[in-house]
Amino acid sequence: MRKTTGQVDTDIFAAIAHPVRRQILDTLLQGDMTVTALSAPFDVSRSAISQHLGILMDSGLVSMEKRGREHYYQLRPDNLNEIARWIGQYEHFWQQKLDALGDYLDEMAAQDEQEKS
Repeated sequence: MRKTTGQVDTDIFAAIAHPVRRQILDTLLQGDMTVTALSAPFDVSRSAISQHLGILMDSGLVSMEKRGREHYYQLRPDNLNEIARWIGQYEHFWQQKLDALGDYLDEMAAQDEQEKS
């Protein structure tokens, strides 16, 4: 099944694909923030940050709460579980590579010790 442009934006993997959206998620680790506070460290317009927040909300990674006249955005880290599960499938692959690297480094160290003796 192919995704339309609108559907791609709500996909959690597409949502984290953009570096600004990942930075927004990182920033929200500090706590709830307004668009104004979120847009301060970025070299993009407040409107652009709002659009990125819309995508993050559509994907379920961010929620918004109105407090008085302000809208506060908060991270929903539990929704990152889908990504963690997907990455987890590849963990054994990386563990095998790291184990092989460790074995290689041990062999190189043993060779260095033999050469010094």
